[in-house]
Amino acid sequence: MTAKRQIIISSEDHARLESLFYSRFATAFKDKPYLQSLRGELDHAQIVHTDEVPPDVVTMNSTVCLRDVGSKNVETYTLVYPQDANIAEDKLSVLAPIGTAILGFRVGDLVRWNVPSGVASFRIQELVFQPERDGVDA
Repeated sequence: MTAKRQIIISSEDHARLESLFYSRFATAFKDKPYLQSLRGELDHAQIVHTDEVPPDVVTMNSTVCLRDVGSKNVETYTLVYPQDANIAEDKLSVLAPIGTAILGFRVGDLVRWNVPSGVASFRIQELVFQPERDGVDA
């Protein structure tokens, strides 16, 4: 098993995500392994000021293209807070397993997470939009 990677997250996203653990959204997911994974990621994250976030890091409200390693299919999602999630609009909650998995990772990184049929593996192919990089308040 490889060493766990440290994610990079803005101080603003970190504070807002921390507050999620005490929200009604998190209460419904409190026993889920991916929520515990997010807790662990946040506990060990490299927290940086918003203007210090590298331009290739997946942050909250980023739009990212993920390439399935097995099928080579590409899917595009925007990573959002739970109240903004809408899979029909490709808005993926950070509390969803894939959302938790991609937060703080970089373009080119391989991301794996458990799914009912085994382990899903996706490569972060492109960061189409990142609020910090593109100068947009999210």
